Amino acid sequence: MSRRVFLGVDPGNARCGWGVVAEEDGVLSALEFGCLSTPATLGRAERLVRIHHGLSGILERHAPDEVAVEQLFFNRNVTSAMAVGEARGVVLLACAQHGLSVGEYTPSQVKEALTGSGRASKEELRIVVVMTLGLERPPRPDDVSDALAIALTHVFHRQLGLA
Repeated sequence: MSRRVFLGVDPGNARCGWGVVAEEDGVLSALEFGCLSTPATLGRAERLVRIHHGLSGILERHAPDEVAVEQLFFNRNVTSAMAVGEARGVVLLACAQHGLSVGEYTPSQVKEALTGSGRASKEELRIVVVMTLGLERPPRPDDVSDALAIALTHVFHRQLGLA
């Protein structure tokens, strides 16, 4: 089996979590992960430029085979949902510019894939991420752990022929 590299992204305009996961001979490992943070003092457009620039650098550095992104979860805060939607658009644009296909997963799909329950807590999700990837401790902030969970969801869906 050859090595495949996956990037998971939890989009947001203040914090955009990302995680790079490799699958080689059935073994999963985290190659690198982090959070693209933008200060609230910047305008919306400048924040999006920074996210695009940061993500483009990650795509160039790791050259993932595939990308997985969290689908927009619409809640009651329309302003927040709009900002996340804008960040998602920038993520999708960067991936398209690098010729990458993108899998999209809802929060409940991620929870279901990793824990067996679409209603699992964030803590349960973090525990599975840590155990699956052999990490010493949960990545922080939560956006990073969520991004790794999204990448793992895509890997699991591929293994089952669903992606």
